[in-house]
Amino acid sequence: MDFKRYLITAALPYANGPVHIGHLAGCYLPADIYVRYLRAQKRDVKFVCGSDEHGVPITIRAMKEGITPQQVVDKYHAIIKDSFEQMGIGFDIYSRTSNETHKETSQAFFTKLYNDGLFEERESEQYYDEEKDMFLADRYIVGTCPVCANPNAYGDQCERCGSTLSPEMLIDPHSALSNAKLVKRNTKHWYFPLNKYEDFLNDWIVKGKKDEWKPNVYGQCKSWLDNGLQPRAMTRDSNWGVPVPLPDAKGKVLYVWFDAPIGYISATKELTNQWADYWQQEDTKLVHFIGKDNIVFHCIIFPAMLKAHGKFVLPENVPANEFLNIEGEKVSTSRNWAVWVDEYLKDFPDQQDVLRYVLCANAPETKDNDFTWKDFQDRTNSELVSIFGNFVNRAFVLMHKLCNGRMPVLHKDIMDEADHALILAIQNAKTNVESNIENYKFRDGLYEVIDLARKANKYMQDKEPWKLAKTPELQAGNQQKIDNCLHLCLQLTANLAILVNPFLPFAAKKMCHMMKVVDKMLDWENAGRIDLLKENYPLRAPELLFRKIEDTEIAAQVEKLHANLVQSAAATAAASHTEKKSEEKPADAAAFPTPQKPEIIIDDFMKMDLRAGTILSAEKVEKADKLLKLEIDLGYEKRTVVSGIALHFKPEDIVGKQVTVVANLAPRKMRGIESKGMILMAQNADGRLIFVSPLETSDNGAEVK
Repeated sequence: MDFKRYLITAALPYANGPVHIGHLAGCYLPADIYVRYLRAQKRDVKFVCGSDEHGVPITIRAMKEGITPQQVVDKYHAIIKDSFEQMGIGFDIYSRTSNETHKETSQAFFTKLYNDGLFEERESEQYYDEEKDMFLADRYIVGTCPVCANPNAYGDQCERCGSTLSPEMLIDPHSALSNAKLVKRNTKHWYFPLNKYEDFLNDWIVKGKKDEWKPNVYGQCKSWLDNGLQPRAMTRDSNWGVPVPLPDAKGKVLYVWFDAPIGYISATKELTNQWADYWQQEDTKLVHFIGKDNIVFHCIIFPAMLKAHGKFVLPENVPANEFLNIEGEKVSTSRNWAVWVDEYLKDFPDQQDVLRYVLCANAPETKDNDFTWKDFQDRTNSELVSIFGNFVNRAFVLMHKLCNGRMPVLHKDIMDEADHALILAIQNAKTNVESNIENYKFRDGLYEVIDLARKANKYMQDKEPWKLAKTPELQAGNQQKIDNCLHLCLQLTANLAILVNPFLPFAAKKMCHMMKVVDKMLDWENAGRIDLLKENYPLRAPELLFRKIEDTEIAAQVEKLHANLVQSAAATAAASHTEKKSEEKPADAAAFPTPQKPEIIIDDFMKMDLRAGTILSAEKVEKADKLLKLEIDLGYEKRTVVSGIALHFKPEDIVGKQVTVVANLAPRKMRGIESKGMILMAQNADGRLIFVSPLETSDNGAEVK
């Protein structure tokens, strides 16, 4: 079918924390690549997203931070939006589900289904927390997952294995708010009869999408359908969310997975008065980009809702990615085992394309993949810098050196087989990149771009124009050969800018600046052409597109990742100890200088080997304002530890100080010094660091428990 317009959505992120690189790799970067390609094709496309601000994680975060849910979503909506903008994720609109347009749209959707008699009104027993005096939504309930035995699974989903759950499926369910055992009380809710849409979903998915959707998406959907669907409550007992628009529904809100996907519709309404064209015309192609944990909601529940309403198009495709792990372990926001996008942007300013490249080149398109900082460095240095950036830089340097800074003339009468082969490679690259993007194979598409740069490097190396310039005989003929080589290399550079633009838009823009062309050259119709740059036209001096990533930068990131994990575990253990000593009065989260991090289990804490040690010597690390090199006596051995405390302590003031050392932290080099451990620190409200030391002097090497 020929589509007149395209509506592309990316999953609404929960506004209860920043986004991490797993989020980017899962859906936002693939969606942005696809949209940039469609725009380059001059297709009518709208790209919508927004913050999901009504999930139970919002209220949990608010309770932990001692603030209101509105303050939580205001804070993280701004952080998330800024992260997307800085990373070049080009939404046409980034909205939020707490605004009035969304409230009106989702309530109208619910009312339409209610007036059509589609909901089943049921009274049922639901879990109730007597200590908090409230019914608990699924996310307020935690217990052991019956699939993978994760002791911290939620009542709707296990974040370890990805299984969709219900509170009744959990082993030993208890309140996430008070840790209290739960009781059941009667409450009334409105259920959407998913079971009545099984035939429709089987025809639409099993018969119609088997050869179009990714195997992981199709397989998960078919498994759900094979097991049979059940009515699902579309309302919840809560005071945070979109109120149920019925007179007898006081204290009840729309289920977050009812109102959140409607956020795509309300965002489109905010974007354009022609929103109905994108949602209600059959010649619209709707594509949802999501992570695999959202498949059932976007492929089963939301389409059934749209079908029940009767006026909306269904998604043509839902190209969900798998998960991206970090350094061999699953991302865990509760343990702070993640690479946060806002922090990356601070640590690597103006290096957005580097992260975009690595995440796409290693995208979890067909299976879970692993992000490591070493791979980040290797891919950047050996592929972006040494292949892509190196070719573009050499082409410009040689053009300025051998062709007076102007686009050389192409002498067609002396073109050889290698020249024609390079032109064919340019044209084939366009076809291959186009095919891969159309089929949501973004990793393969990016490979084709880098492979074209690789072929271009070989072509230039084989031609050796720098040698031709030094050959005394046949100078005129040699200059023509030099002209042809560099003419084709620069035309290929223009093609690289077009082909790489969906993937690395910042680099493409910089390349256009160097070539003195307007951004319109990046239109897809120009790819494959070798007449994009005019002969004799002066081009600007080269600028490095990418820089090498140094070992010290990688060491600092690995250190930071592990430090976050240790600090999270220590903070949680300390908070748990404090809570046990003062159970009669809950701690006020607002009294702490920083918010308490999410809970861990004892197994996480027991992985740490904490030892008492005495600082024998301390000295500043050269060219590092924040680092001190410490020599620490652990009793059974002496350790070198590099610690970022130089701004808080003078070296001579801490010699002889007894400290707590994380003794089993993997060694890592910092500024050329191998650091074997970490000292524990606390931070005052004014930001001053304090040593976490044993209360009484103990033997060096004694285990801290």
